[in-house]
Amino acid sequence: MKILFAGTPDFAVPTLRMLLASGHEIAAVYTQPDRPAGRGRKTQPSPVKELALAHGIPVIQPESLRPAEEQDRLRSYGADLMVVIAYGLILPKAVLEIPRLGCVNVHASLLPRWRGAAPIQRAILAGDAETGVTIMCIEPKLDAGPMLHKARTPIAPLESAQDLHDRLAVLGAEALRASLPGIETASLQPEIQDESGVTYAEKLEKREAAIDWTRPAVELERQVRAFNPWPVAETTWRGSILRIWRAEALEREAGAEPGTVLAAGKSLEVATGRGVLNVLELQLPGGKRLPAQAFLNAHALNGVRLGADA
Repeated sequence: MKILFAGTPDFAVPTLRMLLASGHEIAAVYTQPDRPAGRGRKTQPSPVKELALAHGIPVIQPESLRPAEEQDRLRSYGADLMVVIAYGLILPKAVLEIPRLGCVNVHASLLPRWRGAAPIQRAILAGDAETGVTIMCIEPKLDAGPMLHKARTPIAPLESAQDLHDRLAVLGAEALRASLPGIETASLQPEIQDESGVTYAEKLEKREAAIDWTRPAVELERQVRAFNPWPVAETTWRGSILRIWRAEALEREAGAEPGTVLAAGKSLEVATGRGVLNVLELQLPGGKRLPAQAFLNAHALNGVRLGADA
């Protein structure tokens, strides 16, 4: 097949790498325009662009696919299929109709659960036991198209969003590779999504990072895992932000006000609304991420109440 690929972040890289090795022709790669990134805010190409250029694939970076000239250019490739994964631009209906076999998306959830922007993080926050990837036909409605293939995986205890992201990126590439023969021959039987099972994975907001110590420890553990690497769960201590990168819930009674540090030796155990949160890795502004024991060697926290600016 002659394939157009549309993707931008690291999550899309394994799928593009798989397609480059698949024997199909990659006519062009569409990706977001270069954006400022990092501390220096220097303009940087997307990970997908870097991989495409390294393989000599033409890279197209429109601000929108709505202009007629952009649609004419896309049409000029004569593509059989367009593969879209974490691209970041909406594909108008006219674009969806250009490739002979349509457009397919690699989505990081078991649709119809977790349509939308942050399916990996929302699955962890909700305490889902499993997740996966769905290969779906793209329709104008958000993540609502017929499903062609699913690949499932359990969510491991203490697995962070970054860990799960990396696993699902690889699983997505494998799922698409398994689907390509059936897509090419139109032999896959599309499954319509059950609208009664739809949930939406809203975009993450920085304000969600603040830890409410009155909540149960198991929910706070999920918050820490889901927000690693962004926006990173945080509390306050002596007027400073204390970022919590890793933690685990302990099922025992705290016997103290939520936020109270119960143990500050080899571990940092904090009382919650129900149970205890054992903080494993944390960071002060301008400092390094440190294991709890290393942090406690330099800072006395026993009896302190976090989140109360004590």
